[in-house]
Amino acid sequence: MRIIHTENYEQLSRQAANIISAQIISKPNCVLGLATGSTPIGTYKELISRFENKDIDFSEVTTVNLDEYCGLTPDNDQSYRYFMNTNLFNHVNVDMAKTNVPSGIADDPQAECERYDNLIESLGGIDLQLLGIGHNGHIGFNEPDDKFTKETHIVKLGDSTIEANSRFFDSYDDVPKSAITMGIKAIMNAKKVLLVASGKDKQEILKKSLFGPITPNVPASILQLHPDLTVVECE
Repeated sequence: MRIIHTENYEQLSRQAANIISAQIISKPNCVLGLATGSTPIGTYKELISRFENKDIDFSEVTTVNLDEYCGLTPDNDQSYRYFMNTNLFNHVNVDMAKTNVPSGIADDPQAECERYDNLIESLGGIDLQLLGIGHNGHIGFNEPDDKFTKETHIVKLGDSTIEANSRFFDSYDDVPKSAITMGIKAIMNAKKVLLVASGKDKQEILKKSLFGPITPNVPASILQLHPDLTVVECE
Protein backbone atom coordinates (compact mmCIF):
# COMPACT_ATOMS: atom_id res chain seq x y z
CA MET A 1 0.00 0.00 0.00
CA ARG A 2 1.30 3.41 -0.99
CA ILE A 3 -0.34 6.48 0.58
CA ILE A 4 0.28 9.92 -0.92
CA HIS A 5 -0.88 12.85 1.19
CA THR A 6 -1.48 16.04 -0.78
CA GLU A 7 -2.00 19.56 0.50
CA ASN A 8 -5.22 20.29 -1.39
CA TYR A 9 -7.69 19.01 -3.96
CA GLU A 10 -5.74 20.48 -6.87
CA GLN A 11 -2.61 18.57 -5.86
CA LEU A 12 -4.66 15.41 -5.38
CA SER A 13 -6.09 15.76 -8.89
CA ARG A 14 -2.67 16.32 -10.43
CA GLN A 15 -1.13 13.38 -8.59
CA ALA A 16 -3.95 11.03 -9.60
CA ALA A 17 -3.71 12.26 -13.20
CA ASN A 18 0.05 11.59 -13.11
CA ILE A 19 -0.58 7.95 -12.22
CA ILE A 20 -3.27 7.47 -14.86
CA SER A 21 -1.17 9.26 -17.50
CA ALA A 22 1.78 6.99 -16.73
CA GLN A 23 -0.48 3.97 -17.25
CA ILE A 24 -1.66 5.24 -20.65
CA ILE A 25 1.86 6.12 -21.79
CA SER A 26 3.33 2.79 -20.69
CA LYS A 27 0.47 0.78 -22.25
CA PRO A 28 -1.45 2.81 -24.86
CA ASN A 29 -4.10 0.09 -25.27
CA CYS A 30 -4.72 -0.27 -21.54
CA VAL A 31 -8.06 -0.97 -19.88
CA LEU A 32 -8.95 1.78 -17.43
CA GLY A 33 -11.57 1.22 -14.76
CA LEU A 34 -13.23 4.57 -14.12
CA ALA A 35 -15.28 6.09 -11.31
CA THR A 36 -17.84 8.85 -10.99
CA GLY A 37 -18.67 11.18 -8.12
CA SER A 38 -17.26 14.58 -7.21
CA THR A 39 -13.70 13.54 -6.27
CA PRO A 40 -12.53 12.30 -9.71
CA ILE A 41 -13.78 15.41 -11.57
CA GLY A 42 -10.52 17.31 -10.98
CA THR A 43 -8.53 14.28 -12.15
CA TYR A 44 -10.54 14.13 -15.36
CA LYS A 45 -9.97 17.87 -15.95
CA GLU A 46 -6.23 17.28 -15.57
CA LEU A 47 -6.34 14.39 -18.06
CA ILE A 48 -8.24 16.55 -20.57
CA SER A 49 -5.61 19.27 -20.22
CA ARG A 50 -2.82 16.78 -20.84
CA PHE A 51 -4.62 15.42 -23.89
CA GLU A 52 -5.02 18.95 -25.23
CA ASN A 53 -1.29 19.50 -24.70
CA LYS A 54 -0.64 16.27 -26.64
CA ASP A 55 0.97 14.63 -23.61
CA ILE A 56 -1.38 11.62 -23.65
CA ASP A 57 -3.39 9.82 -26.31
CA PHE A 58 -6.65 7.98 -25.57
CA SER A 59 -7.16 6.54 -29.05
CA GLU A 60 -6.35 2.94 -28.06
CA VAL A 61 -7.69 3.05 -24.50
CA THR A 62 -10.68 0.94 -23.40
CA THR A 63 -12.70 2.02 -20.37
CA VAL A 64 -15.06 0.18 -18.02
CA ASN A 65 -17.03 2.14 -15.47
CA LEU A 66 -17.85 0.87 -12.02
CA ASP A 67 -21.57 1.44 -11.89
CA GLU A 68 -24.81 3.00 -13.09
CA TYR A 69 -28.11 3.94 -11.50
CA CYS A 70 -31.01 1.62 -12.24
CA GLY A 71 -33.78 3.27 -14.21
CA LEU A 72 -31.80 6.15 -15.72
CA THR A 73 -31.32 6.34 -19.47
CA PRO A 74 -27.84 7.22 -20.79
CA ASP A 75 -29.03 10.70 -21.84
CA ASN A 76 -30.39 11.50 -18.37
CA ASP A 77 -28.16 14.23 -16.97
CA GLN A 78 -27.82 12.33 -13.67
CA SER A 79 -26.79 9.03 -15.26
CA TYR A 80 -23.18 7.98 -14.98
CA ARG A 81 -22.90 7.53 -18.74
CA TYR A 82 -23.86 11.20 -19.10
CA PHE A 83 -21.37 12.10 -16.35
CA MET A 84 -18.51 10.33 -18.10
CA ASN A 85 -19.35 11.81 -21.50
CA THR A 86 -19.57 15.31 -20.02
CA ASN A 87 -16.53 15.14 -17.74
CA LEU A 88 -14.10 13.16 -19.90
CA PHE A 89 -15.09 11.22 -23.01
CA ASN A 90 -16.42 14.15 -25.07
CA HIS A 91 -13.17 16.06 -24.54
CA VAL A 92 -10.55 13.46 -25.50
CA ASN A 93 -9.95 11.17 -28.49
CA VAL A 94 -11.23 7.99 -26.87
CA ASP A 95 -13.18 5.64 -29.16
CA MET A 96 -16.72 5.85 -27.76
CA ALA A 97 -17.29 2.24 -28.83
CA LYS A 98 -14.57 1.27 -26.35
CA THR A 99 -16.18 3.10 -23.42
CA ASN A 100 -18.32 0.81 -21.29
CA VAL A 101 -20.86 1.69 -18.61
CA PRO A 102 -23.36 -0.85 -17.23
CA SER A 103 -26.89 -0.39 -18.53
CA GLY A 104 -29.33 0.77 -15.90
CA ILE A 105 -32.29 0.12 -18.18
CA ALA A 106 -31.57 -3.44 -19.34
CA ASP A 107 -34.69 -5.57 -19.78
CA ASP A 108 -32.94 -8.39 -17.90
CA PRO A 109 -30.77 -6.85 -15.16
CA GLN A 110 -29.20 -10.17 -14.18
CA ALA A 111 -28.21 -10.87 -17.77
CA GLU A 112 -26.68 -7.39 -17.92
CA CYS A 113 -24.62 -8.18 -14.81
CA GLU A 114 -23.33 -11.35 -16.42
CA ARG A 115 -22.64 -9.55 -19.71
CA TYR A 116 -20.57 -6.94 -17.90
CA ASP A 117 -18.45 -9.50 -16.07
CA ASN A 118 -17.89 -11.39 -19.33
CA LEU A 119 -16.90 -8.14 -21.03
CA ILE A 120 -14.27 -7.37 -18.39
CA GLU A 121 -12.93 -10.90 -18.62
CA SER A 122 -12.78 -10.73 -22.43
CA LEU A 123 -10.67 -7.57 -22.14
CA GLY A 124 -8.15 -9.42 -20.00
CA GLY A 125 -9.20 -7.58 -16.87
CA ILE A 126 -8.52 -4.02 -15.78
CA ASP A 127 -5.02 -2.52 -15.87
CA LEU A 128 -5.76 0.38 -13.53
CA GLN A 129 -8.94 0.86 -11.51
CA LEU A 130 -9.76 4.36 -10.23
CA LEU A 131 -11.90 4.39 -7.09
CA GLY A 132 -13.52 6.92 -4.83
CA ILE A 133 -14.80 5.99 -1.38
CA GLY A 134 -18.20 6.61 0.19
CA HIS A 135 -18.77 7.80 3.73
CA ASN A 136 -19.86 4.27 4.64
CA GLY A 137 -16.84 2.72 2.93
CA HIS A 138 -18.53 1.73 -0.29
CA ILE A 139 -16.44 1.31 -3.45
CA GLY A 140 -18.38 1.43 -6.66
CA PHE A 141 -21.83 0.79 -5.23
CA ASN A 142 -20.65 -2.16 -3.14
CA GLU A 143 -22.47 -1.18 0.04
CA PRO A 144 -21.82 -2.46 3.59
CA ASP A 145 -23.11 -6.04 3.80
CA ASP A 146 -22.53 -9.33 5.58
CA LYS A 147 -20.45 -10.61 2.65
CA PHE A 148 -18.29 -9.35 -0.20
CA THR A 149 -20.21 -9.80 -3.46
CA LYS A 150 -17.77 -10.90 -6.13
CA GLU A 151 -19.71 -10.47 -9.35
CA THR A 152 -21.42 -7.47 -10.94
CA HIS A 153 -24.81 -7.20 -9.24
CA ILE A 154 -27.85 -5.07 -8.52
CA VAL A 155 -27.63 -3.39 -5.13
CA LYS A 156 -30.08 -1.49 -2.95
CA LEU A 157 -28.38 1.75 -2.02
CA GLY A 158 -27.84 2.57 1.62
CA ASP A 159 -29.45 5.61 3.23
CA SER A 160 -26.11 7.40 3.64
CA THR A 161 -25.31 6.88 -0.04
CA ILE A 162 -28.71 8.18 -1.14
CA GLU A 163 -28.29 11.16 1.18
CA ALA A 164 -24.80 11.91 -0.16
CA ASN A 165 -25.97 11.68 -3.77
CA SER A 166 -29.13 13.72 -3.22
CA ARG A 167 -27.12 16.92 -3.74
CA PHE A 168 -27.06 16.07 -7.44
CA PHE A 169 -30.86 15.71 -7.65
CA ASP A 170 -33.79 18.05 -7.01
CA SER A 171 -34.69 16.12 -3.87
CA TYR A 172 -33.85 13.03 -1.82
CA ASP A 173 -36.89 11.28 -3.29
CA ASP A 174 -35.54 11.72 -6.83
CA VAL A 175 -32.37 9.72 -6.15
CA PRO A 176 -32.58 6.18 -7.60
CA LYS A 177 -32.71 3.62 -4.80
CA SER A 178 -30.79 0.89 -6.61
CA ALA A 179 -27.83 0.58 -8.96
CA ILE A 180 -25.86 -1.94 -10.95
CA THR A 181 -22.26 -2.18 -9.78
CA MET A 182 -19.07 -4.00 -10.61
CA GLY A 183 -18.36 -6.54 -7.91
CA ILE A 184 -15.37 -6.93 -5.64
CA LYS A 185 -13.75 -9.62 -7.81
CA ALA A 186 -13.17 -7.41 -10.87
CA ILE A 187 -11.92 -4.56 -8.68
CA MET A 188 -9.51 -6.79 -6.78
CA ASN A 189 -8.33 -8.44 -10.01
CA ALA A 190 -7.28 -5.09 -11.44
CA LYS A 191 -3.52 -4.97 -11.82
CA LYS A 192 -3.37 -1.58 -10.09
CA VAL A 193 -5.88 0.26 -7.91
CA LEU A 194 -5.86 4.03 -7.40
CA LEU A 195 -8.09 5.27 -4.57
CA VAL A 196 -8.75 9.01 -4.28
CA ALA A 197 -10.30 10.62 -1.19
CA SER A 198 -10.82 14.32 -0.56
CA GLY A 199 -12.04 16.17 2.53
CA LYS A 200 -11.91 15.91 6.30
CA ASP A 201 -15.23 14.08 6.22
CA LYS A 202 -13.54 11.15 4.46
CA GLN A 203 -10.62 10.79 6.88
CA GLU A 204 -12.37 8.57 9.43
CA ILE A 205 -13.68 6.05 6.88
CA LEU A 206 -10.34 6.11 5.09
CA LYS A 207 -8.57 5.18 8.32
CA LYS A 208 -11.07 2.37 8.99
CA SER A 209 -10.69 1.08 5.44
CA LEU A 210 -6.91 1.10 5.30
CA PHE A 211 -5.99 0.18 8.88
CA GLY A 212 -9.07 -1.42 10.45
CA PRO A 213 -10.39 -4.98 10.25
CA ILE A 214 -11.10 -6.38 6.79
CA THR A 215 -14.86 -6.71 6.82
CA PRO A 216 -17.72 -6.46 4.30
CA ASN A 217 -19.26 -3.93 6.70
CA VAL A 218 -16.53 -1.61 5.39
CA PRO A 219 -16.28 -2.70 1.73
CA ALA A 220 -13.14 -0.67 0.98
CA SER A 221 -11.25 -2.58 3.68
CA ILE A 222 -10.78 -5.43 1.17
CA LEU A 223 -8.30 -3.17 -0.63
CA GLN A 224 -5.77 -3.91 2.15
CA LEU A 225 -5.28 -7.23 0.37
CA HIS A 226 -4.57 -5.72 -3.05
CA PRO A 227 -0.94 -6.14 -4.15
CA ASP A 228 -0.69 -2.73 -5.88
CA LEU A 229 -2.82 -0.10 -4.12
CA THR A 230 -2.07 3.62 -4.25
CA VAL A 231 -4.12 6.02 -2.14
CA VAL A 232 -4.03 9.74 -2.92
CA GLU A 233 -5.77 11.82 -0.29
CA CYS A 234 -6.14 15.33 1.09
CA GLU A 235 -8.07 16.92 3.91
